[in-house]
Amino acid sequence: MSIYEYRPMLFFFVIVAACLGAVMGSFLNCAAFRIVRGESFLRGHSRCPACGHELTALELIPVLSWVLQRGKCRACGAKVSVRYPLTELGFALATVLCLLRFDLTVLCLRNYVFLCCLFLLTLTDLEDMTIPDGCHIAAVLSWLAALPFLFTGWGDVLRSALSAVIFGGGLLGISLVMDKVLGRDSLGGGDIKLFAVVGLYLGIVGTLFSLLAACVLGLMMNATMKRRDGDRAFPFGPAIALSAALMLLYGEPLVKWYQGLLNI
Repeated sequence: MSIYEYRPMLFFFVIVAACLGAVMGSFLNCAAFRIVRGESFLRGHSRCPACGHELTALELIPVLSWVLQRGKCRACGAKVSVRYPLTELGFALATVLCLLRFDLTVLCLRNYVFLCCLFLLTLTDLEDMTIPDGCHIAAVLSWLAALPFLFTGWGDVLRSALSAVIFGGGLLGISLVMDKVLGRDSLGGGDIKLFAVVGLYLGIVGTLFSLLAACVLGLMMNATMKRRDGDRAFPFGPAIALSAALMLLYGEPLVKWYQGLLNI
């Protein structure tokens, strides 16, 4: 079955995907909040960070609850960060784009799990400069679980594995050299492992494009953060995650367009 068989079905699944994405965005935001504080995100009810008020079901409706409560906790009146509705809307959009790009397929489910991992690590890295190993593990397990359904030959599998080794190992070597030259950490271990996982999903060409885009985005983020927070270390994970997500969703037509320019 395809969502493109007729228009009403397409409209229905887009609405479902948007709602699912908003709920998942809320969950990932909560998970990130708890992970950086060393708490479990699998147990316990959601609470107000200010007063500890346990949120009811009506207070947990993505976006709508924040709007109706005017961005405040109903119990204590403390302001609730705009980060909450923005992350919910952002991941709702990511979910819809993933569905439109990959249709109702195993590939869509596999890549959606990867997008969830990228979104979660973006939130944790922005807040605490950390990329949980669980994100890497979940992405790799998703890739492996989908492999029997997407298997097209051992050549493709080996190329994906080789890409992971090349980018993970290559960046590790470059990082060690730069650490010696600069006398400080140049690239975090989480960033290096993330590029290895990206290599697994995107292959050599896609990951190379992603690396170049991440460098550009990273420089832009660094310049923005320096103006706001002064000269300090900045999280590179969000730039990697955004570039990987863009390549995952639109990398194939982008690469073909670029190859057409070069007549390859």
